[in-house]
Amino acid sequence: MGATDTPLPLAGGVGGGQGAASERDGAGPPPAPPASGRGALVHNGSLADFIWFRTGGPAEWLFRPADEADLAEMLAQLAPDVPVMAVGVGSNLIVRDGGVPGVVVRLPKAFAKVSIEPGNRVRAGGAAMGITVASAARDAGIAGLEFLRGIPGTVGGAVRMNAGAYGRETADILVELRVALRDGRVETWPAARLGYTYRHSELPDGAVVIEALFEGAPGDPAAIGAEMDRIAAEREASQPLRSRTGGSTFKNPTGDKAWRLIDAAGCRGLRRGDAQVSEKHCNFLLNLGKASSADIEALGEDVRARVKAHSGIELEWEIQRIGEK
Repeated sequence: MGATDTPLPLAGGVGGGQGAASERDGAGPPPAPPASGRGALVHNGSLADFIWFRTGGPAEWLFRPADEADLAEMLAQLAPDVPVMAVGVGSNLIVRDGGVPGVVVRLPKAFAKVSIEPGNRVRAGGAAMGITVASAARDAGIAGLEFLRGIPGTVGGAVRMNAGAYGRETADILVELRVALRDGRVETWPAARLGYTYRHSELPDGAVVIEALFEGAPGDPAAIGAEMDRIAAEREASQPLRSRTGGSTFKNPTGDKAWRLIDAAGCRGLRRGDAQVSEKHCNFLLNLGKASSADIEALGEDVRARVKAHSGIELEWEIQRIGEK
């Protein structure tokens, strides 16, 4: 557990304090262990080190649990008014410049295991990457998970937001998930309990996806691999994969494409400081080097305003925006 200046507020008053970081910035004793003490807990932990945009303020507390029990104990002992959220690799995330109050949970590699089960099923930890799951399914001759090759995030993020690409989405393949709830209970939920809609689930605030069970269909590994290669080539040709970006910025409106509306409104290449609408795929925003999160978010709002004025359609954010402005 990392040394800190500020006590972590635990249930029952252990550690003291409530509210956001600004209300708990006085000197104090090191925090009481949130759980077993086996995980890593960092005060003012950097998020910009791994968020794809490479911008934004720190997490008031950044917690990397050692295992499921460590995570459950932390959540159970943490004061109930302290916000909790899980972050994977930050591939579809804007972390605002004021940082994120409360506890940000980032699952380490111990939560990234992938295994094959009978019935054309793949069990994957919440920290496993989409490409890892798709590759394991390919090697086992399980078809239907190829689209995960085109999702550059973790299983936990895909389950929470019903991530999708190339005509399929997480709702099509999810059987069940194992989830740690905000009060520390760990439960197994059927997929139907998530109430999936387009890029949305009813997973409650503060819940952390520990693992997911996916199901595909029998397939030929060579054909599955060819489809994954096609997806990879299409992404490389059409998306700014080698830039500091946050993936698809806005949801596709019913019957249309966000990129088409953005392009028609004259926003391709639009800039605000070092934040830019990608010229390669204009539903992607870029950090050209020194953009702040405020620059990126404001550019997104500029795009929304121009699209609304041009087409009358109000684009909805797909990128999750978290933290204090």
